[in-house]
Amino acid sequence: MPNKFSDIFKVSDLKKKILFTVGILAVYRVGAMIPVPGVDIEALKLFFKSQAGTLLGFIDMFSGGALKRLSVFALGVMPFINASIIMSLLRTSVPYLEKLQKEGEAGRKKINQITRYMAVAIAAVQGFGLTLWMQSMDAGGISVVKNPGLKFQLSTVLTLVTGTIFIMWLGEQISESGIGNGISLIIFTGIVARLPAGINNVFKMIRIGKISLFGALFLAAIVILITAAVVFVEQGQRKIPVQYAKRVVGRKMYGGQNTVLPLKVDQSGIIAVIFSMAVLLLPMQLAQFFPDSAVISRISGYLTPGNPVRTVIYASLIIFFCYFYTAITFNPRDIAQNMKKMGGFIPGIRPGKPTADYIDRVLTRITLVGALFVVVIAIMPTYFGKIFNAPFYFGGTALLIVVGVALDTMGQIESQLIMRHYEGFMKKGRLKGRSFNIG
Repeated sequence: MPNKFSDIFKVSDLKKKILFTVGILAVYRVGAMIPVPGVDIEALKLFFKSQAGTLLGFIDMFSGGALKRLSVFALGVMPFINASIIMSLLRTSVPYLEKLQKEGEAGRKKINQITRYMAVAIAAVQGFGLTLWMQSMDAGGISVVKNPGLKFQLSTVLTLVTGTIFIMWLGEQISESGIGNGISLIIFTGIVARLPAGINNVFKMIRIGKISLFGALFLAAIVILITAAVVFVEQGQRKIPVQYAKRVVGRKMYGGQNTVLPLKVDQSGIIAVIFSMAVLLLPMQLAQFFPDSAVISRISGYLTPGNPVRTVIYASLIIFFCYFYTAITFNPRDIAQNMKKMGGFIPGIRPGKPTADYIDRVLTRITLVGALFVVVIAIMPTYFGKIFNAPFYFGGTALLIVVGVALDTMGQIESQLIMRHYEGFMKKGRLKGRSFNIG
């Protein structure tokens, strides 16, 4: 294994990509530590200490701890995620966006540009709401904002919007010149940055006798088992057999081989989880604008971790986005048409529309299995931590994001190594997809 990892640094181009990615993520972490001007840091710490276990913790997770410090990156990537959700919904209903989507690379760039503009507008609105919320923060009679007023509002909104734009730029730089998906890696970094503090907290609990060594080992074993289950399903595939008829072109014979059409069990990956959390956090963002609204405060209370109402809504959103993302990224009709043009067919299924219907039926069934698994993993650890009195927050949402991003990044590194005739650093050169016989 060490020799396989050392192969990464034997490839000059891959080494540059990885070092570039690490450097960009380091810049992001530095920015997450810089607070906006005019904030009382000590009062801020007291305020967030009193808010432990609320939805603020989830918002802070997506900002990589920047919200808790009210840093220049306090909004994190949430404005961009919200803009991406809106654009994904509009692409299926707005003719202009549908046309752009069919124009290839040029259309994709135009859609990305519109998404960025929308993200800036959302960041301005959220930044203004966050600024109003800052001014209402009170920790033991001490105001978090030293000199509230119009000057503070304008400077803070400008700072927060600029921070969001800079984060989007950092993510794009990673995607273009580094390794992995930039925005996903930024979220990943913010979550992983909490890990050392969580481990340190466990050791403290063991030393003071609040949790036994056996209890800590039991919790660690459960975390490992759940992580292994996530990896197993994330790599799971339903392989549909495909045969290609023999055809003669000139003096050569083509086709005649057997292959498979792999369909991932969890086609949406971490996208469904991230989108669901973004929608779930919307009431908290509205509460920033209307801090005295009893209705919004009550709704936010229903959406606190562990509340049954939040659990049902969160599960429904995950299932919806799993199917929605699969529908906009995978078209069974196009697959069936391409297969027919190449002389391919699924044994026992007629080419054309019957093939498209069969693929759609199989995809619908395995997507349900994947969506239900994601729901269980996203929700179960929260209740598990409460039942066993875990000394740290073990969130399934964070686990799904971390594992999903890690697998995607490792897969890209793996492809780079194999492309340059090196053996991959994962098992036998690649993580093989498991086959699920569903449908």
